[in-house]
Amino acid sequence: MPDQMPDQMPAPTPAARLHDRYRGGGPGGEATHAGTWSPIIDHLLQHRSVRAYLPGPLPPGTTETLVAAAQSAATSSNLQTWSVVAVQDPARKSRLAKLASNQKHIEQAPLFLLWIADLSRATRLGIAHGRPLASVDYIETFLIAVIDAAIASQNAIVAAESLGLGTVYIGAIRNHPVEVAAEIGLPPGAMAVFGLCVGHPDPAHPAAVKPRLPQAAVLHHEQYGHAQEPAHIAAYDTHLQSFQIEQAMKPQGWSDLVLARMAGLEGMTGRDKLRDALHALGFPLR
Repeated sequence: MPDQMPDQMPAPTPAARLHDRYRGGGPGGEATHAGTWSPIIDHLLQHRSVRAYLPGPLPPGTTETLVAAAQSAATSSNLQTWSVVAVQDPARKSRLAKLASNQKHIEQAPLFLLWIADLSRATRLGIAHGRPLASVDYIETFLIAVIDAAIASQNAIVAAESLGLGTVYIGAIRNHPVEVAAEIGLPPGAMAVFGLCVGHPDPAHPAAVKPRLPQAAVLHHEQYGHAQEPAHIAAYDTHLQSFQIEQAMKPQGWSDLVLARMAGLEGMTGRDKLRDALHALGFPLR
């Protein structure tokens, strides 16, 4: 058998993928996954957030393909209570970036998708048929719309990454939801719950797979238990700091991150007023 060429190196094993994701806190060795592995799972475990993009446009039809993937996701009772606004205009992306804590990758990515919890379509349908929809005003229905949008967007991410594209969610789009709604022309009963940058990753600034909490900290069998949680979190603090050092980042344990981010309202960057914004956008939330 001829020697393998450098560009024909064997694909990473499940154990290698799991090591990248967990750094030792994963669900057992490679043999455990011999019958529970597939190219799709391998693909999912390589997900990373991309915050640096090449300037070139996406191939024609990319947006429509991603939305087709998104619409193939599950949706509660087939109500389909979400929409998506595709933004490519540089000036509009710039304004949206300013509303989302000046995140420059919003401007840099050729495509910025705004995922909308959208109850306005059902409301218009009810008006057209002379049938008031009482349940639209309730928190449960708003939650359905948000969950549907999140599930759909994750399908779009998997599709984008399968095409060699990179993505990153932008939760800061909720910093100024009323202004965002005005910028993209949302009707009452519709809210942008998060954004998504899509583009070709810049190889000069490669993104890495960030380790997650040990599976034992999030996977519970039959009943919730947290007796070993302090040990799991301590181990994760160490793994995350090692990753940050490798990436030339300032090391900060996950514990410190959570405590700093959630101790006060500063980390919410205005989202502590979200209930008032939702009321202004036409969501009574009863």
